[in-house]
Amino acid sequence: MAAKKQAEAPAKKGFQKPTERDFAVIIKPVITEKSMAGMQNASKVTLKVSQDTNKSEVKLAFERIFQVKVKDVRILNVKAKATTRGTRYHGYIQGYKKAVVTLAEGEAIDLFKE
Repeated sequence: MAAKKQAEAPAKKGFQKPTERDFAVIIKPVITEKSMAGMQNASKVTLKVSQDTNKSEVKLAFERIFQVKVKDVRILNVKAKATTRGTRYHGYIQGYKKAVVTLAEGEAIDLFKE
């Protein structure tokens, strides 16, 4: 009699522990009406990220910190804007780098845990 080989299920790949660099890459979430609608309807999370990061760093940092699978990352630079305080004081609102992270199908996170 031939012994039947049992097919082993592939082990679910876990996520690595976050590093200090991961926490330096992701600064904070961007909270606007548009970003909140994207989070609820399309599983997209909008984040303010460090100026010297790229898509792959954002993807790895997000996966390590939140323990979810990322499908896509889009990055854009938000330009600085001129502003005035009354008519006398002129200044600028600082620009920053923003990332829109799309989560994989079936993944969800809660940014506002209590």
